[in-house]
Formats: sequence, structure tokens, C-alpha cells
Amino acid sequence: MLSGKDRGKKAKILAVIPESGKVILEGLNMIKRHTKPRQQGKSGQIVSKERAVSAASVAIICKSCNKATRVGYSIDGDTKIRICKKCKSAV
Repeated sequence: MLSGKDRGKKAKILAVIPESGKVILEGLNMIKRHTKPRQQGKSGQIVSKERAVSAASVAIICKSCNKATRVGYSIDGDTKIRICKKCKSAV
């Protein structure tokens, strides 16, 4: 995460929402959701869940240099591969 209350933390991407340009990250940007009881005799509860974050506030972590980086592309024969802009290795 590059901004917000979870700035500087690393997480795995659970889902991508391309229509709105957002992503859902595992364990980050948690919200409390109050749920009503669904059956008679049961009690309601407060559930924590992840909320979508703008994709612009997320950066990819390079596997080799372990830093947040921008992504470039390189063509290797017939395949197009993503490369790290900092160390030039495959991401």
C-alpha cells in the first residue's frame, strides 16, 4: 500500500475490480460490518471484512529486489514478460 491507514504494509491481492479500478487486499483496509440476525433466536454480530482500495494506491513488489516497483515490459521471442523497472529482472 502506498497510501491510507495501512501505508507501507504488504498483502496478497484477493480480487481485482477492473470496472471501478479497485483491488481487494488480504487483511488490509478492514471495515466492521454489522449484520442482522437471519433466523429467529439467533443474535446479530459484527464481522470484519476487507474493503476495495484504489489500484493507484497499490504497487507491485519485485521478487528479486523486494521493493515496490513500477512494471515495464520486455519481448522475449513470442512472449511478452513483465520486468522490474529498478533491477530489470522478471516480476
